[in-house]
Amino acid sequence: MRVIAAMSGGVDSSVAAARLVEQGHDVVGVHLALSRDPQSVRESARGCCSLEDSADARRVCDHLGIPFYVWDFSDRFAEEVIDDFVTSYERGETPNPCLRCNEKIKFRALLQRARSLGFDAVATGHYARISHDDNGTATLKRAIDPNKDQSYVLGVLTQDELDHCLFPVGDTHKPQIRKEAAAHGFSVASKPDSYDICFIPDGNTQAFLGKRIGMRPGMIVDQDGKDLRPHDGVYGYTIGQRKGLDIKQPAEDGKPRYVTGIDAQTATVTVGSREDLKIGTIYADRLKKLHPDFDGTVEAIIQVRAHGGIVDATVHIDLDADSLRCELKTPLEGVAPGQAVVVYLPDEDGDIVMGSGTITATAPMAHNG
Repeated sequence: MRVIAAMSGGVDSSVAAARLVEQGHDVVGVHLALSRDPQSVRESARGCCSLEDSADARRVCDHLGIPFYVWDFSDRFAEEVIDDFVTSYERGETPNPCLRCNEKIKFRALLQRARSLGFDAVATGHYARISHDDNGTATLKRAIDPNKDQSYVLGVLTQDELDHCLFPVGDTHKPQIRKEAAAHGFSVASKPDSYDICFIPDGNTQAFLGKRIGMRPGMIVDQDGKDLRPHDGVYGYTIGQRKGLDIKQPAEDGKPRYVTGIDAQTATVTVGSREDLKIGTIYADRLKKLHPDFDGTVEAIIQVRAHGGIVDATVHIDLDADSLRCELKTPLEGVAPGQAVVVYLPDEDGDIVMGSGTITATAPMAHNG
């Protein structure tokens, strides 16, 4: 099989490429250039787009004896990930740029180019597993290592994309991957995992957004609509936020306040108690189907964050209307429009990804009696 190994410069993608070579595949390593000015990404950043990462990826490919290329997707990344990130915050949402990068760049754009060049598949170092039925249709499952499982951020793929993906490290725990990298002599064996938003080098998201959106003053109000203080823009706040509210008047009960609602049209940020954060219904659109049973009403597990936010739910799916409604069995906190909700079918061998949607709204937990 001819395979493009997406080389981030980290330990996971390095071991993934090594395993593909050992399995006898025809492997070409590709590093994605996502920044128009890679010098703007600090060295040793825990991101995935620095010049240091590109050099690390090249060294691994040289070690494996496979070709190495850098493919420039910086313009597409700026438009489909960075611009989307900014406009999503303008709408009062809380986007996940890494998830959108997977959806738009690391799989859609990369796969399109790879397949146009005659490659059969793209492989990455994501922690997830794929099985295939007799027709070759792929099913996405959680990784063996629950602490590293990345099936959530892959739930935005289409079935056709998934059918042409390989995740060689998903059947292994992370400590073993590091040992394997060390055994190969890879210098990245002890390299830290990536966490930062790669296009915000200093980690100051609010300053990044403020520079691009500008001041859009509004008011922070309590649950009753009482004005508490002005703010410079809703982009500085996310659902569930507690710190940085700078509200001088304490709540009547003396307990901490949290952001419970954001209305970008009126530039209003609503705050309330932790109890006010609890939601029981999630609405979503932009559905992606990855399992035959992702339609109608299903009893499932849903996940709303890359690491956490996992509960049982009754999920109502209408593919024709591109709408999804999740009735949660247990309330969740800090769920915001713009996030993804990924639906899983419980399975003893690892939950199966059924599909996903982008959250548009939430509602409180319904109480009987």
